[in-house]
Amino acid sequence: MLTLQWPWMFVLLPLPWLVFRFWPAARQEDAALLVPFYRQLPGAEVAEKTGTLKKFGTLAVLVLMWLALLCAAARPIWLGEPVSLPASGRDLLLAVDISGSMETADMQWRGEQFDRITIVKAVVGDFVERRSSDRLGLILFGTRAYLQAPLTFDRSTVKQLLLEAQLGFAGEKTAIGDAIGLAVKRLRQRPLESRVLILLTDGANTAGQITPLKAAELAAQAKIRVYTIGVGADEMTVPGLFGGFGARRINPSADLDETTLSSIAEQTGGRYFRARDPADLQAIYAELDKLEPIEQEAEVFRPTRALFYWPLGVCLALAGLLLLQRILTDLLLRLRALRVPAGDATIDGVKPDA
Repeated sequence: MLTLQWPWMFVLLPLPWLVFRFWPAARQEDAALLVPFYRQLPGAEVAEKTGTLKKFGTLAVLVLMWLALLCAAARPIWLGEPVSLPASGRDLLLAVDISGSMETADMQWRGEQFDRITIVKAVVGDFVERRSSDRLGLILFGTRAYLQAPLTFDRSTVKQLLLEAQLGFAGEKTAIGDAIGLAVKRLRQRPLESRVLILLTDGANTAGQITPLKAAELAAQAKIRVYTIGVGADEMTVPGLFGGFGARRINPSADLDETTLSSIAEQTGGRYFRARDPADLQAIYAELDKLEPIEQEAEVFRPTRALFYWPLGVCLALAGLLLLQRILTDLLLRLRALRVPAGDATIDGVKPDA
C-alpha cells in the first residue's frame, strides 16, 4: 500500500505563484533594441506564437518539477503485507568474555587443541540459531562492556556479530560486574518473567566500576535470572624449554572465580555451569535450551520501502531537459550567427531598409 509520511508538504504547492504574484519584480536595466516595424515583417507572427508556446512549455515543465519535488519531500513509502512476529519466548542477553585470556588453547576437540574463544563462538553460535522464539541480544566485555546487538529476533545478525568479535577489542581485563549492569539496564523494561542473562567468562572480575555481587543484587531486584558459565580446562601441558623435555602440567583456569560466579547465579535464581571442554559447553547450552517460553504480547511487523527517489528522479530529469534545451538553443544561435555574412543580416529572411 502506498502512503505518504509527510502529506502536509503539499501545503507548499502555491508557493511559487505567491512569490511570483507578491514578490517585487526585479529591475532590468540592460540595453534593449526597439524595432517598431517588427510585427509587419513576414514570419513575425509565427515567431511570436512559437515563442509563446515555448514559454508555456517551459512553465509546464517547471510546474511538473515542483510537483515532483513536493512528492519526494512528502516521503512516499510502500507498506508491505503484515508479518507476524513470534508471540512467545524470552528476552535473552548473551554476555561473552573477549578478554585476552580467552586466547588460551586448552579446549581439546577430536584430538586437536583449540583456543577458548573459537569453541565458544561455535557452540554459542549454534545455540543462537536454535532460539527461534526468543529476542536475543549480545554483550561483549573485557576491560569494558559493550552492547554489540540489542534485543532482536534477527538471530543471523546476532550470530554474525559474535563470530566477528575480536579478542582484546574491549580490553585485556575482565569487567564481569559492568557486563551484568549493562544487561540490567537493557532488560529491566521487558516483561518480568522473560528476563534472562547468560554470562560466559574464563576469569575473575579485574576491571569495571561495579563489583559482580553488587551487579547481581541489582539483577535480582530487577527479576533477571543470571546463568553463569565458567570456561577453561583444569589441566593442560606446557612444553618445556627444550621441547618435550621438561614439559609440565598447569591449571589454566586458576584465575577462574567460581565462588563469585556461583553466588551471582544463586542470588538471581539462575545456575552456575562449568565447561572444561567443548562437550561440557554443548551440554550446558542444551540444558539452557530447556527454558520454557512464556506468552508475550503479539507483535506485527510491516516491511516498508522508501519511494522518494522516483519523484526526485523525475524532477532531476526534467531539470536536465531544460538545461539541455537551453544549451542547444544557445548553440544554434551561435551557429546561425556564424553563417550570416557581415552586412547581410536579415530578420526572418527580410532585410531591413537602410
